[in-house]
Amino acid sequence: MTPTAEPCPSERPSVADLVAAMHVVSVPMRVRFRGVTRREVAVLHGPAGWGEFGPFLEYAPVEAARWLAAAVEAAWEGPPPALRNRVPVNATVPAVGPERVGEVLDRFPGATTVKVKVAESGEGLADDLDRVAAVRAHLGRDGLIRVDANGGWDVEQARDALRRLSAYGLEYAEQPCASVEELAGLRRALARDGTEVPVAADESIRRAEDPLRVRDLEAADVVVVKVAPLGGVRAALRIVQECGLPAVVSSALETSVGIAAGVALAAALPDLPYACGLGTVALLDGDVSADPLLPSAGGLPVRPVTVDPELLQRFAVPGDRRRWWADRVEASAAYL
Repeated sequence: MTPTAEPCPSERPSVADLVAAMHVVSVPMRVRFRGVTRREVAVLHGPAGWGEFGPFLEYAPVEAARWLAAAVEAAWEGPPPALRNRVPVNATVPAVGPERVGEVLDRFPGATTVKVKVAESGEGLADDLDRVAAVRAHLGRDGLIRVDANGGWDVEQARDALRRLSAYGLEYAEQPCASVEELAGLRRALARDGTEVPVAADESIRRAEDPLRVRDLEAADVVVVKVAPLGGVRAALRIVQECGLPAVVSSALETSVGIAAGVALAAALPDLPYACGLGTVALLDGDVSADPLLPSAGGLPVRPVTVDPELLQRFAVPGDRRRWWADRVEASAAYL
């Protein structure tokens, strides 16, 4: 089987199989992250191991279906062959005050690249500048900083923010604007201004009906790929190949089960020029594995994850929430 092969439809489990294999957990966050204080996901056990189905609660079934396809791939088929046995990871700093930056970075031992959340609702550019300055002071001169705006700026706001943030040295800016057209316009504006900050596309890849528009409109220098929103490791590999741009593998705030799939993608990519955003289990105050995929020495090993029954029980949701997730699985499966 080639690394980009699709699962055979006959191998796919039924909805009843998926619900029977499902455990739903709610894991608290150490710090608020994009408005989330607890991460609620379903993990499923299949013949190939464990998969994670964790679309954010507001996602409709048509979008959540890709997350379900990724979970089915992991649990019923397993990952493609790995080309490396370890992947580098970045630290992730949520929208915290500068006084908490050191506390957060201590959870990512050995990381020399840091992704900093900016353009948070209710904050201003001064908050972003203070946070990035604190990260630079903690990292020193040689560390790499990337910022992630989650589409929170328009073109002029992004142009001004990146001009000012570039004083701290930026590896790239992730999804500074919401639309592909805005990203393309921003790249042109930054070039005219002489602001040397590459643009990375995240939501414009993982939440788009046509992720290749980023390539066609020359809207990004880098693509950020996440296994679950793209429908699995093999689907993500195909998109990276078709985009023809350098790729960063990142997480969707998963437990170690979902992170293992992200690591499998990073391990299977022919080229891995950037540190991966896969160290985010460090932001959770708990996990479903007794041997979680936590960053050490700036990286993560490429390995399967074993789920601990006691942890499943500890973080299990009440019965009504499990029924809600069972209904969600059924609704999402209709779009597979």
